[in-house]
Amino acid sequence: MSVTLLVSALKADVDELIAKMNISSDAVIVNQCDENGRREVTGEHRLAVISSTERGVGVSRNLCIANAFGDISLFSDDDIVYDAGYAEMVSGEFNSHPEADLITFNVDVCEERRTYHNDIFKKLNAYNIGRYPAYSIAVRTAVLKEKALSFSPLFGGGAKYSNGEDSLFLKEALKKGVRMYASPVKIAREEPRPSTWFEGYTEKFFFDRGVLFAFLYGNAAFIWRIRFLLTKKEMFTGKITRREAGKLIKAGIREGRKIKKENV
Repeated sequence: MSVTLLVSALKADVDELIAKMNISSDAVIVNQCDENGRREVTGEHRLAVISSTERGVGVSRNLCIANAFGDISLFSDDDIVYDAGYAEMVSGEFNSHPEADLITFNVDVCEERRTYHNDIFKKLNAYNIGRYPAYSIAVRTAVLKEKALSFSPLFGGGAKYSNGEDSLFLKEALKKGVRMYASPVKIAREEPRPSTWFEGYTEKFFFDRGVLFAFLYGNAAFIWRIRFLLTKKEMFTGKITRREAGKLIKAGIREGRKIKKENV
């Protein structure tokens, strides 16, 4: 069972990137830069490099999907460094779990950026899919294509709204009947670098969170707003108070609902 890495990169030296990431499988690399083009190398592994002047991580991931090949597609970013044998570990989990269409894997990150850790093999559902970044996700390529899964171009690094494209992707997959699981197998680590979208708990952060809530939770967005305000106390120690944050999230929810209505 073959594994193809789907890498979203920004202004990268592709040859250096391959070595830095320890890529040892087939791969599709979308490099958002100042030119358009495509080259493909066939050797021990098949490598497709697509240069694009478009911006936004959702756009990049969708271009990866459009060019995906092989049995398993494993999403990645250009700051992920893979463990030796990662492709065999990923394919091994899918072979061991034929019931799984999609599996999230452990990737080590620094403590302040850690949003999840899989301790056991378990099923994913609507209540726990919001914690998983795109670079943890592997999916059977046939399912990816048949279900027409895609990432929202509105969210994520380089897009209008800060983040959340990965959560929306998993929500879409769940809605379309994709059978999703989490694996305790670790396949990589994240190389620390400045965030491409997080600039602190700013007005934009809270407003964008409201827009995301509208897309993720629909009519329950305001309930999740209250939950967020009650549980994320550490976010209100700066210039923006809990009350101000609440108003910003509320405004974001309204904008998100308007966008959704306009695109129905």
